[in-house]
Amino acid sequence: MKKLIVAFILLPTLLIAQHKISGTFSPAEDYTYAFLYEATPDGANYVNRAQLDSLGNFSLSLDETAKAGIYKIVYAIPPEENNFDLVYNGKEDVHFTFSLDEGVNFTESSENKLWDSYLNSMDVVNQTISNFYTKGGTDKTAFVSIFKTLKDTQQSYEDLAKGKLVEAFIKANKPYIPEAYEDLSAYSKSLKANFFKNIDFNDTFLQSSSLITDRITGFVFGMSAKTDNKTYISHVDIVADAIKDNDAKVQSPLLELLWQEFKRRENHDMANYISDKYLLAIAKVTGNKILEQQLTSYKNTSIGAIAPDFEIKSNLKLSELKGDNFYVLIFWSSGCGHCLNELPKVKTLFDNVSDTKVIAYGLENDSVNWSEEIKKYPDFVHGIGLGKWENPLVQTFAIVATPTYFVLDASKKIIAKPYDFEGLEAFFKEEK
Repeated sequence: MKKLIVAFILLPTLLIAQHKISGTFSPAEDYTYAFLYEATPDGANYVNRAQLDSLGNFSLSLDETAKAGIYKIVYAIPPEENNFDLVYNGKEDVHFTFSLDEGVNFTESSENKLWDSYLNSMDVVNQTISNFYTKGGTDKTAFVSIFKTLKDTQQSYEDLAKGKLVEAFIKANKPYIPEAYEDLSAYSKSLKANFFKNIDFNDTFLQSSSLITDRITGFVFGMSAKTDNKTYISHVDIVADAIKDNDAKVQSPLLELLWQEFKRRENHDMANYISDKYLLAIAKVTGNKILEQQLTSYKNTSIGAIAPDFEIKSNLKLSELKGDNFYVLIFWSSGCGHCLNELPKVKTLFDNVSDTKVIAYGLENDSVNWSEEIKKYPDFVHGIGLGKWENPLVQTFAIVATPTYFVLDASKKIIAKPYDFEGLEAFFKEEK
């Protein structure tokens, strides 16, 4: 009965459907559903989903109320890593093929096909520029010819895109074109200085797409083969300068994107550089208390920082522990299966390691199970934090999962943050 009612309700929608977004995923057996989202500057709104058939095909109908703009196709989890943008102009169907090896290829939709063609054409010219400088880059006649081709290609696609949604993409992507000969050093400097010149960071259409974020991450992490922090600082400062005249609410997610990426790469110095110089102040201006707390907690628990002091148990603070070269601080829970699996391994490891004290701090809803579990580890220093995830130490130490490990030296400085027991074990093997 429910199925009949649903079909009856959906029938009017199907009758006024105007266009379709469809695709083919390969290999078909690797995919199950395609999820469609309407992208906005603030995130993405779920529209619909379709199950793929045995050949990897799907089709979704859009009714006349569907807005023109940026849409996202999510094809696997985690969704933030397994998606791509498409442009829907409200006037035509969109069809594509997709595979992990080949990426997305649009076979229907003038907007998306034009954007793909533009990117491919610019890649060819950019490869020619790269080859020119690789071979010495001194032939001024060749230089003029190559950059005339670049200029003509850009202008040609801008003309083709007039009146289309992708016109904003093509203009934002306009490359630096030197007016006279530049050697590699001069060209590289000019390229960096002009990289964001044509991007309107306040354009809601661009904000809805991945173009701005792709440009920023590509610049910071791909503009130079160097991966030292001096280079990264230079790149981050250029990004910050490019967006400084925009509203703080525009700046914040872009700088947070870089902060998160340096966190993911475990580059504490760069993450804290972004926080200290730019992002923390912006979080305060925008009243983003959650981000402010995250930034503060991360800095306070970064490698090289003195661990925040707290009372482990009555009359014993972390800072008061003395006599050992290392302290292993573990936040765990008696209801956590991973914890119950790893704590015995920790005990075995430190039965054979001297000058190290383990502090096991349980994040618990109550003390019943915790009281029984700690009896198995009489050599650990035990403490309990009631409230579990609401306990203040969760924010203080930026804990997102249990168990969470910190290795401290004799002065309680954080010297390692192992991801799991294997990481903890590897650290002490290296120390010995």
